[in-house]
Amino acid sequence: MILCITPNPAIDRTLIVPTLALGNIHRAERVIAAAGGKGLNVARAILTLGGTPLCMGFIGGHNGRLLADLAQKEGINSSWTWINSETRTCTILVSQNSDATLINEPGTSVSKSDWARLQVDVSNHIASASLACICGSLPPNYAGDDLHGLLEILINSGRQVWADTSGVALKTILTYPGICVKVNGDEIGKSIGFDVNDVPSAKRALMVLLEQGITASIVTLGVGGALLATQVGRWHAQPPRVRVVSTVGSGDSFLGGFLNALDKDMGWSEALREAVAAGTANVLSVGGGKFTLHEFEDIRKQIQVEAW
Repeated sequence: MILCITPNPAIDRTLIVPTLALGNIHRAERVIAAAGGKGLNVARAILTLGGTPLCMGFIGGHNGRLLADLAQKEGINSSWTWINSETRTCTILVSQNSDATLINEPGTSVSKSDWARLQVDVSNHIASASLACICGSLPPNYAGDDLHGLLEILINSGRQVWADTSGVALKTILTYPGICVKVNGDEIGKSIGFDVNDVPSAKRALMVLLEQGITASIVTLGVGGALLATQVGRWHAQPPRVRVVSTVGSGDSFLGGFLNALDKDMGWSEALREAVAAGTANVLSVGGGKFTLHEFEDIRKQIQVEAW
């Protein structure tokens, strides 16, 4: 079982419109409501690939009940930490004339007692997990001690722990030797102080992380593929060119494919191939973490993985 922690989940409300222009009136052709947040998308990809995820995080209010119901209807197992405030809603606008536009609500503040309850809940489940990940943004006004407490429980469990976040949270996570990170070029560039926008700069960033004691790290570059560096080897995987419908959730599907492969005892390079296949398959349709096994398997055959 793979533990997927999303501290700041949301109802993802996707509106599909023919075209999109600021200041105009638009009529949606289709509306999709789904349990959202990066960890939920990771779990959805794991489930599609035959794995067993368990989602955890803070939810509350009417939206929280809706999120729990939507996740259950998809067959996504969960163990939520309930809070008194309302779960946020994020709006995704998808049109034929542009990439998806995201409007993410910040969420509501979570109390120290809520964080303490999440830590207890995670402690109760981590022994049954083979891997764990913590993904996405954190609730507003969180204290550093709140995240430290959660990270210490995860790392002290002896499980391999992956993080996919940004900003202050990412900088905090990078102070923990032994953790693993999956980031895009922009996220890691802002954390380590130089632009990461191509393969050479991604390699440089990965070497910096290795020197800091990070067990394994991945930098994704979109059409430039993804690079993985571990203490035992380094690889670059290049995806095929495909028709992009929406990139929302592609990085999450990537991580889901990667964790599912590790859970099946695949090697690092093969796990990277699975990850790129899942991330690329995700862009073929609307919805984070949503792709078919046929799409995944067809793309996986076309991916080149090389050591560097």
